[in-house]
Amino acid sequence: MPRIDGHTIPSFFPSEGPVLAMIFGEAPGPRGAEKSGIPFWGDRAGLPLYRVLQDLGLASFPPACLDRWDGQTLKNLGLVPSLRGVALSNAFPRCPTSDGEHFRAPTHGELMEKENLARLRAELGEAAGRGLRQVLTLGRRAAWVLERLDPGPPCPVRALPHPSAQGLLQAAPGRGKGLRLAVLQRAWEQELARLLGDLFPRMS
Repeated sequence: MPRIDGHTIPSFFPSEGPVLAMIFGEAPGPRGAEKSGIPFWGDRAGLPLYRVLQDLGLASFPPACLDRWDGQTLKNLGLVPSLRGVALSNAFPRCPTSDGEHFRAPTHGELMEKENLARLRAELGEAAGRGLRQVLTLGRRAAWVLERLDPGPPCPVRALPHPSAQGLLQAAPGRGKGLRLAVLQRAWEQELARLLGDLFPRMS
């Protein structure tokens, strides 16, 4: 496991144009965004997300990126995505760790830090100024902190399970008993595509 530095990963906005949707994950992953410096870029949870965004025409990047899905590798190769209409961020902007080596989920205390709440409000304000119409959260902690944000998001918030195997199984009926993980993953991608497709019919 590479060393976790715990530096802040900034939100990722399109260089121009409207932002109709903003997607919040829980925190940068140790092998993905922590190394690439871009939300979800190289994270295991980011792979299905970027795949859907590309299919909808909301993200653009060389297809080879999906075969080299590791934050440090993507950074070393200079491979970065571009976004259209969607902004990406995390409920907590640093890869959470207690020892610099092992990833853990962000705590409620970390999520509710004054600095973190101010950051979330600022990011949502920036998106609102560019036409924000919907916020999507990936994972329970992302939904939890946005529910407690004051003032809250300026538009509807839709919560999706975290796209990790654990997140999908926990959210499935009967905790996924008797269900194939591949089926749950495909259903998650279809639901994300449906929610975004409603906002971007011409792009989908």
